[in-house]
Amino acid sequence: MNTNGFGVIMSDEILARISDGDGGQREQSLLEHLQGVAALASEFADAFGSAEWGSIIGLWHDVGKASPEFQRRLRGEAIKAEHSGAGAYVASQKCGALALPIAFAIAAHHTGLANLVQSGPNYPKPLRERIEENRDLCARIQNRIPEQVLKRAIPALPAFLGIKGIPKTGHNEALCVEFWIRMLFSALVDADRLDAERFDDASAFHLRKSRNSIEDLLRNLEDYLTKLPANGSESVQSARKEILQDCIRAAALPPGIFSLTAPTGGGKTMSAMAFALRHCREHGLRRVIVVIPYTSIIEQNAEKYRDALGAENVVEHHSTFEKEKIIEIVGEEEASRMDKAVENWDAPIIVTTTVQFFETLFSNSPARCRKLHNVAKSVIILDEVQTLPPEYLSPITDALNELAANYGCSIVLSTATPPALKARENQPDGLRNVREIVSTPRLLAERLKRVSFEWEIHADASWEALAERVASEKQILTIVNTRAAARELAERLKRLTSEAAFHLSALMCPAHRRAVLAEVRDLLKKGAPCRVASTQLVEAGVDFDFPVVFKALSGLDSVFQAAGRCNREGRLATGRCVVFRSPSAPPPGLLRKALQCAEVVLAQRPSTDLADPAIFEEYFRGLYYVSDKDRRQIQVARSGYNFAQVAAEFKIIDDGFTHSIVVPYREARTIIARIVARGPSREDLRALQQYVVAVREREFALLSQHGKLISVTEEISTLGAWACAQYDDFLGLVCADMGDDPAGLVT
Repeated sequence: MNTNGFGVIMSDEILARISDGDGGQREQSLLEHLQGVAALASEFADAFGSAEWGSIIGLWHDVGKASPEFQRRLRGEAIKAEHSGAGAYVASQKCGALALPIAFAIAAHHTGLANLVQSGPNYPKPLRERIEENRDLCARIQNRIPEQVLKRAIPALPAFLGIKGIPKTGHNEALCVEFWIRMLFSALVDADRLDAERFDDASAFHLRKSRNSIEDLLRNLEDYLTKLPANGSESVQSARKEILQDCIRAAALPPGIFSLTAPTGGGKTMSAMAFALRHCREHGLRRVIVVIPYTSIIEQNAEKYRDALGAENVVEHHSTFEKEKIIEIVGEEEASRMDKAVENWDAPIIVTTTVQFFETLFSNSPARCRKLHNVAKSVIILDEVQTLPPEYLSPITDALNELAANYGCSIVLSTATPPALKARENQPDGLRNVREIVSTPRLLAERLKRVSFEWEIHADASWEALAERVASEKQILTIVNTRAAARELAERLKRLTSEAAFHLSALMCPAHRRAVLAEVRDLLKKGAPCRVASTQLVEAGVDFDFPVVFKALSGLDSVFQAAGRCNREGRLATGRCVVFRSPSAPPPGLLRKALQCAEVVLAQRPSTDLADPAIFEEYFRGLYYVSDKDRRQIQVARSGYNFAQVAAEFKIIDDGFTHSIVVPYREARTIIARIVARGPSREDLRALQQYVVAVREREFALLSQHGKLISVTEEISTLGAWACAQYDDFLGLVCADMGDDPAGLVT
């Protein structure tokens, strides 16, 4: 017999779990589990002023396990036994108008956040229904639950919600409460999983600890920057130092939303980190989360952070992460610790994708939401922020405002082409109180101007003429708007000059793209011939330094980002960026809208100077004006507490990509053979992600019709159960008549 902390006896016979291990069968009492989860959830929720709420949710979350049916099931009987909804019913009876936050979090901790009343074929059962169906269960087990647990006092609302639940910050009340429920849910899920891990595998639980402090990381970074060799022209070096100093000075400012506007090649990657770590130290923030749009630059930037901060402190969370590479760098134990940190982002430096970060904010999945509470009291660096999808801007900016206002976060909007995200009279849902880190962005852009633009946009080029011009250059990068266009140009280049032609697009698997990027960098460094035909995947942040860039006319941000791959280090007097009109029209949707908005600005500004950041404010205002910033009505669904609907609708990656195809590039064949022979392991499935290409339904059908697909095993269905029997080492995944599509915009 044990006491539950309130002086009430609870029988040890009521269990939370039974574990079979090397030491024999072990039992965890329900009391021990409830108290353990309550303590952890309280600690996690304390980061956003909700410690008592975390405690009560933890204490009530598994009261349903006290039922005789669950106890029989735990001991081996093959019966169904509901348990996660009982605490939601308890909350509905004890908390009155304040029941929703507790009820939502508890009912969802296994199945996911549901809608309040709306049902759907792929949604969890609505909360109202879950509460009602647990009425009889709770009546039967109330005498098996410690009396004072049920009488636990309801806490006061956190300060940012005010006395009656109305946000003090002027936010929409329902949206503010909805986001708070997400945070409480995250704290509960992580606490529940960690307490189970602590009981089942204490060594794995303790493996999560022992990381360097923010102070240690700041010292590492300062030492790294001191020893970093000078690179680039004198003017480039001077500008980078100025940007770094501005970041260091701004770190002392109070937390909030910041804009880091600096030209490409200005050293934003390390300067933003210098700001973030100093800002954490100054204001007691816990971690830095770097959010990057493309995996092609995540790996590049993560490598820089590992060099500067220590590999053991940088956790990558994205689909193409290679654990084997990290094992080689830090060893098996440290790599396992980092693997654990991916589950809940309990690490000082997290590097992740735009998709992973924002879909986490709006997910309803317990596994995905588990890490959300660790976003509180963080510095969030949004790298290449101009790539945020316009059709989701309303929910995105609302969430960022919420994180800054109520969860102790600072947001850094890092870009060379600042989008028009600030709140204004005709855009009230924009970001509030944004402060500039760089004091003179326009003057800085002028000083770092290393490229002259040649606008050849009044007549369409032909592929034949374009290929001949590109082939005549020794080193040149050509960026087009679609995968089909990149393939067309690359094939022509290969026929004209095969020894120096390269292709880059999302039809190549990540491992293939990475190999080509490395080879291109090596040739550039050697001064050897190198001609690349690429989609837009190289525009944002890829460290290329070509003397000449040809860019198909598109959005002005895209044009300027492309120019950032030209004369990046300022070694030439000036680089050349030739902007031409593509022989093939861009596909409908965002790409075409961006092109049309660019044409409007260019028509009004015949002598357009893209070195002026103000031009992008004008361009993005036009783009956002013609875009529905909440196309899927996410905010309406959030206001009605329809969590499952929000999760289903908030998908940054186009749902048109319906199939993931494993391609036979290099080691993929060996991994597939191992999976077929032995079954899938977590390591094999993760390694196989390096060899996956996403395709649309039409492309999948064409590959199937041509007999290019083979069924591997349903066990790898998380990656796609299909593999392609043919893969081109130059073009990647190819089948007849792929056609033009928006896939040139690589995510």
